[in-house]
Amino acid sequence: MENLTAAARFDRLAPAGHYVALRVGFAYPVADENTFPEAWVAAYTAESLMLHDPLMHWAHGHSGTIRWSEVRLPDGMNVLGRAAAAGLRYGVVTSCCDPESGQRSYGLFARSDREFTDTEMRVLQARLKRLHAQAVPPENLTPAEIEALRHVKCGKPLRAIAAELGVTEGAIKQRLRNGKDKLRARNTTQAAILATQYGLI
Repeated sequence: MENLTAAARFDRLAPAGHYVALRVGFAYPVADENTFPEAWVAAYTAESLMLHDPLMHWAHGHSGTIRWSEVRLPDGMNVLGRAAAAGLRYGVVTSCCDPESGQRSYGLFARSDREFTDTEMRVLQARLKRLHAQAVPPENLTPAEIEALRHVKCGKPLRAIAAELGVTEGAIKQRLRNGKDKLRARNTTQAAILATQYGLI
């Protein structure tokens, strides 16, 4: 799920930046992308504003789409006012949830010039839902591939994995290559991370 911008063209509708998180489970998303200004991201992170952000509270508690100006939740840290001062004056938050897994995807989208139109809001919601559906974990990993990825997650070298499982290093390499391809990961480390986030290991 790389290059979310290219896949969904969020940058055209949200020229001031966006944050998209796909399939957030217990804590972390399977994939995310943040194009908000670096200074805003640094301040937001340093001051742990996510814990106080009414937009994040809305995203985790609702499904649908709403303009930032219409969110009626407490903002004791003035997150929205500070975002506006950083050039994020108008925005939309959209969220959807998979009732079976409980995994949620959401996006925050910003402009500096005007409010989003109803049509733009519908487009953003549709694109987020499409990415949410595409981020479903693969179901075709074999038990052997999952087992090999579990050992990688634990930091074991190939030789140790092969010895423990009673197979050759070549067999382990092939299992990891297959797992990486099925998970659409760049490398085996990312494959192990994705498998963990998907709840496969």
